Amino acid sequence: MALHRLASVTMGVPNVAETEKYYEDFGLTPLGEGRFATTDGGEQLRVVYAPTRRLVELAIGVDHQDDLSRIVKNLAVLGLPVEQTYDSVSTMEPVAQIRVVVRLATRVSQKATPATPYNGPGRYDRFGRAPGVLREGPVKPRKLGHVVLGSVNLEATLKFFTEGIGFKVSDQIKNEGSFLRCSIDHHNVLVLNSPVNYLHHTSWQVDDIDDVGRGAFAMLEDNPERHIWGLGRHHAGSNFFWYLKDPAGNFSEYYSDMDCIPEDEIWTPEVLEGAKGLFNWGPPPPPSFLKPEDLAALMTGVHGPK
Repeated sequence: MALHRLASVTMGVPNVAETEKYYEDFGLTPLGEGRFATTDGGEQLRVVYAPTRRLVELAIGVDHQDDLSRIVKNLAVLGLPVEQTYDSVSTMEPVAQIRVVVRLATRVSQKATPATPYNGPGRYDRFGRAPGVLREGPVKPRKLGHVVLGSVNLEATLKFFTEGIGFKVSDQIKNEGSFLRCSIDHHNVLVLNSPVNYLHHTSWQVDDIDDVGRGAFAMLEDNPERHIWGLGRHHAGSNFFWYLKDPAGNFSEYYSDMDCIPEDEIWTPEVLEGAKGLFNWGPPPPPSFLKPEDLAALMTGVHGPK
């Protein structure tokens, strides 16, 4: 795949300082001026001011200038304006007016973590206490995995990402959305049918299910109101998850064990219905996850938290 990574996101919020503190607590490394890094992906989040919460910019990495030239041609077919430099192409997603930047970028190189040994019926791979319960350091996300967007014109937004930028469809939720990938991960963008254009959540990779739980536990220990949904396991993507809410109203997800699609030929997209469109096991999602409490305010343009 010419596209190889979701490089970064810029998030607009009305309460910048509070939101910055949240993502520092979440485990991202602050770089100053609202910028944050993951351990493997480098700078991957920027928090800026906006009257209401929204996704301002999404950046995608490619290998070669030929990839940029192809995207310029694709966007021209869609009639979209393009700004081009030596190493980047940028345009506006036509529905939500998200700035999308495709740029030459190095691929993420991740040092493999040793597989955690698990005991099971008739299988004793581990002697002594489980390593996961002995960890003491803070959880640090390894990379930005995906973003989830609500769009008032699902078809147009999907056409932009697939025909314009070059994303592939991994799975679909019947009449509700599509999981799209720009890397070998199962999805890097999920677009949902919505009454308003908005950012639903960002998702951040950690080592394993123990770090999903440890990260959430640390975030909730003094701030239980941050909890939204978890622990569980998705069907689309197969990843473990736990969702929290930042002070602006955006959700953030710790995840691990995402499906990998190194070759298109080994994967057959499915159209998912019912619970499988959301999760395989776990507690039922709360109504506020499906329809965030501030959707009405976002639809009317009312300012969010100060």
